[in-house]
Amino acid sequence: MTPRPGGTRAELDRDPGAVARMFDGVAARYDLTNTVLSFAQDVRWRRATRACLAVGPGDTVLDVAAGTGVSTVELARTGATCLATDFSLGMLRTGRSRLVGKLGRSPVPFVAADALHLPLPDASVDAVVISFGLRNTVDVDAALAEFARVTRPGGTLVVCEFSRPTFAPFRRVYTDYLMAGLPRVARAVSSNPDAYVYLAESIRAWPDQPALAARIGAAGWRSVAWRNLSGGIVALHTATKPA
Repeated sequence: MTPRPGGTRAELDRDPGAVARMFDGVAARYDLTNTVLSFAQDVRWRRATRACLAVGPGDTVLDVAAGTGVSTVELARTGATCLATDFSLGMLRTGRSRLVGKLGRSPVPFVAADALHLPLPDASVDAVVISFGLRNTVDVDAALAEFARVTRPGGTLVVCEFSRPTFAPFRRVYTDYLMAGLPRVARAVSSNPDAYVYLAESIRAWPDQPALAARIGAAGWRSVAWRNLSGGIVALHTATKPA
């Protein structure tokens, strides 16, 4: 199903398969589109996410909703073993094909997985990272609990997600761009521009920084904190699994 202009987030949330097919449809030019729409800030956001992790060789990091694996490759710069998972086969295939074509191999493994049902044992990873994917899960609270299940006691959660700009005048300008400008720009660069109507709506409907922090804490995580990036367009939430 290709999302229709004007299709609502709620309509897609009732059918996770439709969301997966939507991402299949944008996979070919997904990374380029993100760089254009974010004015190249996506590179900075990935680096900031990596910097949040106190991991290195011998540690295992699970990158959920990894898409084409660009975020996973960045996380692998820590020296940790990093695993890319996503429920969109199109995104995984595109990412792996690009890495193999560029490097002759894939430096990270790609695994098809639903964020609510991760194919990993309890307490098997040192950190879980999800970048711009939590809002696309059908049940955010269940996903946060599933991340806690696979993380070892004392392990880390990092959520990099769109959030609420902190400066009110800028927040209005940003909202106008999100709902009007973003779909127009996407039409010029995306392989499936209508999908960005859904993405814009999902960003606008997403909870602000304190509200997301409360949900992370309610899922069993502790020491929840956040750091604003780009004036609050994006927020990095971090948390620790209790020992």
